[in-house]
Amino acid sequence: MRLNDLPRILPPWAETLRQRLFATPLDALATLVCLYIIWRVSVPLIEWLLIDATWNGTTREDCRSSGACWVFIRARFGQFMYGQYPLAERWRVDLLGLLIVGAAIALSWRGLPRRKEASILALIVLPPLGIWLLYGGWGLKLVETREWGGLMLTLFLAIYAGLIAVPLGILLALGRRSRLPLIRFASIVFIEFWRGVPIITVIFLASLLLPLIMPTGFNVDRLARAVIGLAFVIAAYMAEAVRGGLQALPDGQAEASQALGLGYWRTMRLIVLPQALRISLPAMTNEFIALFKNTTLVLIVSIFDLLGIAQAALADPAWVGMNMEAYVFAGAIYWFSCFGLSQWSRLKEKRLQAAYGR
Repeated sequence: MRLNDLPRILPPWAETLRQRLFATPLDALATLVCLYIIWRVSVPLIEWLLIDATWNGTTREDCRSSGACWVFIRARFGQFMYGQYPLAERWRVDLLGLLIVGAAIALSWRGLPRRKEASILALIVLPPLGIWLLYGGWGLKLVETREWGGLMLTLFLAIYAGLIAVPLGILLALGRRSRLPLIRFASIVFIEFWRGVPIITVIFLASLLLPLIMPTGFNVDRLARAVIGLAFVIAAYMAEAVRGGLQALPDGQAEASQALGLGYWRTMRLIVLPQALRISLPAMTNEFIALFKNTTLVLIVSIFDLLGIAQAALADPAWVGMNMEAYVFAGAIYWFSCFGLSQWSRLKEKRLQAAYGR
């Protein structure tokens, strides 16, 4: 039997595998080397993560195997999720999470009646509702932001900084392309300044300098300063992503809309921005992922997000040496969150390409 006759014998899936991994001798060699590396790395990792790991127990003494001690994660799970948020009030965090997830699922249903109006209503209602549920007041017990922490704080920073950064970034992108010199100059200065300063410096300076420039007697919460600092930096990067989408559109579309009598803002809202944002979606998603990971930098101003809580838990004498477990658990949450956001972006891109035909 000749080698060329092999595709006639193999089933379709095996033929596809052969073409992708063993098409040439060099491909076969590279595949075997990669499989060997994967085997050498994955087998000890799986043994440490799952097979030899300790799952049950309450103290460090229960972890006597050579694998991971997930007892540490179980004992500190509440702090990883909520930080020092009062135990009796954690239902408020859970309720807010259910509301956000429910709204996201409902708005992702393409057959939802009046979907556009529902999206606008969710953007108007959910942010202040979330602050009220987490902070309290008006019938709820006040929970100071110094007691917030863990994953809930990480998500709060990412979501609320993103809610500020997206519209601000769009306005800055439009301002940078404005024909009015003053608006264009102000937008360029804002973008170049915040892009040129390290984020860790922005958070540190926002924590120290913002109270100095505020009126006497007016105090800005430490968490709010961090949100504003992160939002300004991400808005500057977001503006450049949106500007790239705007430059990708031909000028003839805006000129045609003006010839039909549409004003500047109607042209932008109905014709230019929908297409520019669709083009900019991959770059904007990348900025969201960067924002989510950069929330870890708030630790320098004593705000304990997920990673900060993990490091604080390692300082407990009862759990000294659990570095691998803490960082693997925190890293897995970050990775799955970013991967999920990336996959959502790809799905959205495919839907938009199918809707617009390109």
